[in-house]
Amino acid sequence: MKHKKWILKHQDKQKVRQLEKEAAGYKDFLYNIFISRGLDTAETLNTYFNPDYSMLHDPYLMKDMDKAVDRILKAIRQKEQILVFGDYDVDGTTGVALLVKFLKEIYPDNRIDYYIPDRRNEGYGISTQGIEYAKSLGTSLFISVDCGIKAVNEAGEIHNAGMDLIICDHHLPGEELPHSVAILDPQQPGCSYPYKELSGCGVAFKLITALAKELSLPEKAVYKYLDLVTTSTGADVVPITGENRLLCQFGLKILNDNPSTGLKAIIKTLGNNAPLTMYSIGFLIGPRINAAGRLDHAKMVVELLLEEEFDKAIILASKLHAYNEERKNLEETTTKEALEILRRNPDVAQKKTTVVYNDHWNKGVIGIVASRLTDYYYRPTIVLTQENGLITGSARSVSGFDLHRAIADCSMYLEKFGGHTAAAGLSLLPENLQPFSEHFESVVSETITEEILTSKVYIDSVIDLKDVNFNLFKTVEAMAPFGQDNPKPVFATLGVRPSNWTKILKEKHISFHFYDEDGTGIRGIGFNQADKYRRLEQNALIDIAYTIDENEWEGTKSLQLKIVDFRIAAPL
Repeated sequence: MKHKKWILKHQDKQKVRQLEKEAAGYKDFLYNIFISRGLDTAETLNTYFNPDYSMLHDPYLMKDMDKAVDRILKAIRQKEQILVFGDYDVDGTTGVALLVKFLKEIYPDNRIDYYIPDRRNEGYGISTQGIEYAKSLGTSLFISVDCGIKAVNEAGEIHNAGMDLIICDHHLPGEELPHSVAILDPQQPGCSYPYKELSGCGVAFKLITALAKELSLPEKAVYKYLDLVTTSTGADVVPITGENRLLCQFGLKILNDNPSTGLKAIIKTLGNNAPLTMYSIGFLIGPRINAAGRLDHAKMVVELLLEEEFDKAIILASKLHAYNEERKNLEETTTKEALEILRRNPDVAQKKTTVVYNDHWNKGVIGIVASRLTDYYYRPTIVLTQENGLITGSARSVSGFDLHRAIADCSMYLEKFGGHTAAAGLSLLPENLQPFSEHFESVVSETITEEILTSKVYIDSVIDLKDVNFNLFKTVEAMAPFGQDNPKPVFATLGVRPSNWTKILKEKHISFHFYDEDGTGIRGIGFNQADKYRRLEQNALIDIAYTIDENEWEGTKSLQLKIVDFRIAAPL
């Protein structure tokens, strides 16, 4: 693994002085953090810390929203059959559940069904099997969620079958848009919607918001669905900025106070009573939901999210929990095998990409493995396996590199591909594996820089350990929810010496202990950093980069540093 480069975020002293005048009362170093996140006036700061539902954008600012609403209301009036089709991941399944729940509320005849494709046999996106299922029901309105923006051929099939298509997606479109009644996707050309980074479920939420508006329903009629939107947003790793941050602030409150029955059952299987955060969604709830599609069929997730009886929901949630345990074992085994393949290849060290293939790997975990390998080698990574005579893969990028564009430049070797700048999926014929791998390496090598290939730790502010107190912690927590593009503030303290209380835990982790200038002790935890710590000279001074967490033991609360990285003391 490469050493990380520490970068102190830009400090605009003039803006700091101005903000200190406009919004007094914060520690001086906090103004640097506010300004680095675009909070450079008292008004933006007040809005940030005091969110309100009125700050959400008007759904009708989204291109084709009026067409989508008109077509759905026409279907309800004429008692048509509606099918909601969604992807098999968290975003797709929550989006389908959200739309089906709301449509059942406003459609008395309840002629609504849904379809989730089989991950292994149908793959990503609108499938022929899904279209055939829709035809068998006599469907006249087909609505896709979290997919469809590139389904040009499939949209043609839907049209030829006499069905109208509405697309709710958030992925980047191709050169040609599919034939449809309406496309709801902030990323499409000509869409003036102010915020472009909604999840697929978030786009579906804007649709039901517009429907509620048209039907003169109270605004709160749709707010109860924000637990689903927040789950999708946290699990799909879209930016937690702008409108997404607002949606997640409101949604987390619902998740903690009064979640829907299905999510309540999933939360029960987590086995702890700590308040849910975006971390809980990304690393605890999301993996459980995704495990169904990886190892069985994601239809059971929608069944769970639609279930109103808790006793039935907990049975399904327990199945998800079991699948997730199996998934973790598969992921660990596959990651070890992939690393071993790469270690045996002498050319790996010189490459700018990682492409690794094994025909027996489970398709359901290769995306997670790609993420693990990206963390390890820190370069664009594709993990591939074979299924039904076709090689399929998941790709992950590093910050600042457009993976989707690089894969598009290799499209002559691909059967299918899609995704966004940070992650993508693809499929190809076995005979194209070697030329694709070579061309991908060539494309990336020509466009990526050593700066991009260097993993970075961005420091929000340099402080002393004595500055770490509950007042600071409360201010930082008020900046939540944290996630992509709105990370938890990272502080650095330079030139500290771990005390004799510092020790290695379970051969992998470090339990740090430091004393501040006043002799007050504070603990820190560095996960998976034991090897690095062993290489330190005894009594060495180090710099530490960390976030601040709260720890509770036997009713007593204390602060703890979560060590992001550490290094031999050096100028920053």
